[in-house]
Amino acid sequence: MTRARLVRVARTVLLLLVLVAAAYAVVRNWRDVSATVTHLSWRAWIPAFLILPVAIGCSTMSWQVLVDELGEPIGARRGAQIFLVGQLGKYVPGSVWAYLLQLELGRRAGVARARIFAATVFSLAVVVVAALLAGSVAVPSLVEVNPDLGALRWLYLLLPVALVCLHPRILTWAVRQGFRVLGRPAPDHPIRKRAVLASLAWALASYLAFGAHLWLLVRASTPVSVSVLPLAVGTMSVAMISGLFVFLLPSGAGVREAVLVAGLGPLIGTGPAIALAAVSRVLLTVADLVTAGAAAGLATLEQRRNGPYHGDPGIDADEE
Repeated sequence: MTRARLVRVARTVLLLLVLVAAAYAVVRNWRDVSATVTHLSWRAWIPAFLILPVAIGCSTMSWQVLVDELGEPIGARRGAQIFLVGQLGKYVPGSVWAYLLQLELGRRAGVARARIFAATVFSLAVVVVAALLAGSVAVPSLVEVNPDLGALRWLYLLLPVALVCLHPRILTWAVRQGFRVLGRPAPDHPIRKRAVLASLAWALASYLAFGAHLWLLVRASTPVSVSVLPLAVGTMSVAMISGLFVFLLPSGAGVREAVLVAGLGPLIGTGPAIALAAVSRVLLTVADLVTAGAAAGLATLEQRRNGPYHGDPGIDADEE
């Protein structure tokens, strides 16, 4: 068996492992929340589920804006496949698999690994800034309710660092140095401020949608007004960014739920908060699987209609 064939087999095995891990996450949590789901009417949880693809789509666009800024635009369908299918790797312990899978999917789609890697690193800085800005509303309340979450305040030490890293001149310098080391031609223009701001705007929109998802679940359990929406947005933002840093757990399992329970407990009680946090986990996992599957199908149609992508010369998906 040739080296190229071994690599293709390894990629297939990794993708199957990711899909199994994601499906297992649904099954594992379903037993804990089945009673809660039974008591929730479809009018309650269907809207909370339907808004998740909007949130996921905004996250995808936040990443793709940066990918397109580093070379020839790859198209929304192709970009969604790379990002969304790759993101399923977060369900395997050690979330680094998500980023490795994105690199390989990008290469197979004809996009240079250096370009995917740079965009992913930059998007992490964008995500940190967006989450901390959105979460600033909720952190004081979370810490007051649960002093054990006081460490969340230390996350804000990352905010000035991330803001500096997002300066277009810093990003341009990093891209040129990185591409030179990896033997790839640098982009033909510096990173533009409008691209960074667009990426940040998409990221903020995604956290707003994720927060709306949480608010809709809470509203299904306890009558709450729209004034609770900012707290839901902030709580969900902090929960998701906290899970990001616990990379040894699949998709931040346990950490995100702890933050959600701390935020929701005073509103609806600890028991219901635990149940809704688990329901949210299941719905988000299902949404990840659905959007990734849809993206893969649309990308296949895109390639059949318009042929392979040739924006990054010198890339051969079969060479290693």
